[in-house]
Amino acid sequence: MKNTDIRILVLYVLFFFVAGCSTTKKNKQATTLDIKTKISKVNSGDSQWSEIPSVQSLNDLKIFYERLNSPKSEALQYEQSENTITVLKNVDSLLPIKNLENQKIAYVKIGDASSDSFVETLKKYTEITEFQEVNLETLQAKLKAFSLVIISCHPSDESSYENSLSTVDLNKIHFLAQNNKVILDVFASPFTLLKIKDFSNVEALIVSYQNNLIAQVVSAELIFGAISSKGKLPVNVSSDYKANFGLTTEELDVLGFATSENVGMKSEVLSKIDVIAQKAMNGKMTPGMQILVARKGKVIYQKAFGYQTYQKDLKVSNSDIYDLASLTKIIATLPNVMQQYDQKKINMETPLDSMLPIFKNTNKKDITFKELLSHYARLQAWYPFYKNTIDKKGNPLAQYYHKVADANYSIKIADSMYLRTDYQDTILKIIANSKLLPQRVYKYSDFTFMILKAYLEYTTGKRLDVLSSENFFQPMGLNNSKYNPIEEIDKNRIVPTEVDTYFRHQIVQGYVHDMGAAMQGGVGGHAGLFSNSMDVAKMMQLYLQKGSYGGKRYFSEQTFDDFNNCYYCSHGNRRGIGFDKPQLGDSGPTCGCASMTSFGHTGFTGTMAWADPEKEIVYVFLSNRTYPNEALNKLSKENIREDIQSVIYEAIDDSNNKQ
Repeated sequence: MKNTDIRILVLYVLFFFVAGCSTTKKNKQATTLDIKTKISKVNSGDSQWSEIPSVQSLNDLKIFYERLNSPKSEALQYEQSENTITVLKNVDSLLPIKNLENQKIAYVKIGDASSDSFVETLKKYTEITEFQEVNLETLQAKLKAFSLVIISCHPSDESSYENSLSTVDLNKIHFLAQNNKVILDVFASPFTLLKIKDFSNVEALIVSYQNNLIAQVVSAELIFGAISSKGKLPVNVSSDYKANFGLTTEELDVLGFATSENVGMKSEVLSKIDVIAQKAMNGKMTPGMQILVARKGKVIYQKAFGYQTYQKDLKVSNSDIYDLASLTKIIATLPNVMQQYDQKKINMETPLDSMLPIFKNTNKKDITFKELLSHYARLQAWYPFYKNTIDKKGNPLAQYYHKVADANYSIKIADSMYLRTDYQDTILKIIANSKLLPQRVYKYSDFTFMILKAYLEYTTGKRLDVLSSENFFQPMGLNNSKYNPIEEIDKNRIVPTEVDTYFRHQIVQGYVHDMGAAMQGGVGGHAGLFSNSMDVAKMMQLYLQKGSYGGKRYFSEQTFDDFNNCYYCSHGNRRGIGFDKPQLGDSGPTCGCASMTSFGHTGFTGTMAWADPEKEIVYVFLSNRTYPNEALNKLSKENIREDIQSVIYEAIDDSNNKQ
């Protein structure tokens, strides 16, 4: 092969790398001529082509290809996509999509090429229902239940300009746009738009130019406001849409996606996380896990490892959900409490007896809100409520449990296991009547958040699960965060937590692991929530942004600052208000490298969520280390979560300070 031919091939590779494989045949021919004229610029060292190496052999071509696929190059592709994807129409500022709690969104694909990354990313923002019906009347009948339809065009790689959209495709777009509120996203050359004669019924129109993975991710980001649109058309496609035309859309403070290098992190260092995760699985510390890292508002690492159980029947995916255990405290209960505080319904000195009448005339009546949430109220750590309801062999007693639900036995604990309806009052009475610790020292207690659940339900008149969904989960797009998920989500997506041989005598899957929360119908203030890494990251990002997410303020910055304060650090108590904080000594919940302004929590099932305002980092670790039983806690003993956090801080490289 001649050197000139190799250099032409190199530039072809570069063109298709940047332009994507959906480039049309006509454009490829035009680009071929253009590439040939630029070979001299490559040889002359033109700064525009300074990244292209001198190519004298096939080995040089291999080196060039590797450079094209380097982290630096991938970061550049993200930047290019963010700057080029173009919005041509946006009726009533439909883009970005807001008010997720009021939206029911459907998705329809046009074309034969893949849209997997686009759909996967859309689903990370809110619930999206896909439809693949060929018959338009049947499809439209189903779409009537939806408030918005996203249509994306993905012509096959072999499609030429003339055949990029078939007559069937065009008729489908026209029909759906006539009958629905539509966002149309074209992952192809803008010349593809020439085939669509009428855009009057399309509410929002996007040109994403390419059909590669990065373009699909970035386009989904734009639709939900993680980025604003900046792109301009490079060519004329109609009298309405001429060269240099492009609308700007609003950027919302929601999590987006990027490479590590886009946000000052080293991907080669982050890859050490994979090794630690494998160590945990090899050591039977957990059968699988989800790990997510975000920085500066961008998710840069999100992986699922291993299997749901050691039987290796189902691999863990990022959409699976885990029992969060005590992460429930800060993902569900605490934000609702923060709103109560923000509305001046409680303050740091509010006594417990004014929060809940049951604590009047008890030894806990004078405990303040600040003491309660700092785990500095002399409360007992835990109480085995379930042991009062089973015999010596661990079998449920008939006076407390029935196998079939009725009015008197309505609290579902697990499959074919229903607790007496009136036992809810018993749990709170046991807490109210419990003894206080003899000395006022830091003592982590589940009682704190069991009390807060009762307070929230008493003061709002709504159950905690309903309250959390209405106030946070729905508007923020936490559509994978559920109490009692077995009632709503495919069982194969719910990671089992335990083989229970002492209380429920069955595999615990879709029901909360914590016995106290189970006896509250699965809805505890201290445990009970199931979720995945992406949803947990959204809530941690809300905290990192001091109460704002998706263009909506949920509580004031001052409220967050009040809760993220360590009031008793001078007494050896590291806790914030509801939040855990970095250790004051040698041992604690973090790697020791997180800032003192950082905050988060861990969970008994093998979970952790932590955020650091100083480095703008969110870290989420979810696992089911309790499966098949909780006998050994090697995950904690081996510092797996902390070691991963150390790698995250090691990967920070702010030498360029680009963002």
